[in-house]
Amino acid sequence: MDKDPGVIRAELDQTRERVGDEVDAISYKTDVGARVSDYVDDKKEAVKSKVTGAKDSVTGAVPDRTRLKRGATHMRDTAASNPLGLAVGGLAVGFIVGTLLPQTRVENEQMGEMSDRLIDTAKETASEAVGRGKQVAEEAVGAAVDTAKESGREQGEELTSSLQDRTQEQTPGAA
Repeated sequence: MDKDPGVIRAELDQTRERVGDEVDAISYKTDVGARVSDYVDDKKEAVKSKVTGAKDSVTGAVPDRTRLKRGATHMRDTAASNPLGLAVGGLAVGFIVGTLLPQTRVENEQMGEMSDRLIDTAKETASEAVGRGKQVAEEAVGAAVDTAKESGREQGEELTSSLQDRTQEQTPGAA
């Protein structure tokens, strides 16, 4: 069967294009220098993007010095106003650490049942102390959040005032 010359030309063009792509692919595969260079470039870009991402994360996560000072002052004031809660929280942490440590054979022989009762009592006391410590921590966090909100409000007011002042300075005929 005879084919239309236009169809044959189109098939030849497609075949040439496909063969050209395959030759380019084979050439790239045999060019080790170019492949190594591309690999190194890809790795450089990956490292750069990770470093940039890490830097942005750290920069965004660290609050400014003023806000840190306010938060630390507020937490110190909360701890100063509730030293008993702070002490109970510290004791609770100590009890918990003590109960998590394994008992020795000598301790079991000498203390026996008394040791078990003491540990149970310590666990109950620690649980209560942890609850109180959580309450103190929640109060401190709440106070820190309030401080941050107030700081944001103050900065917003200062910015609004500054913008109004600049607008008045730039507006002709403003009093």
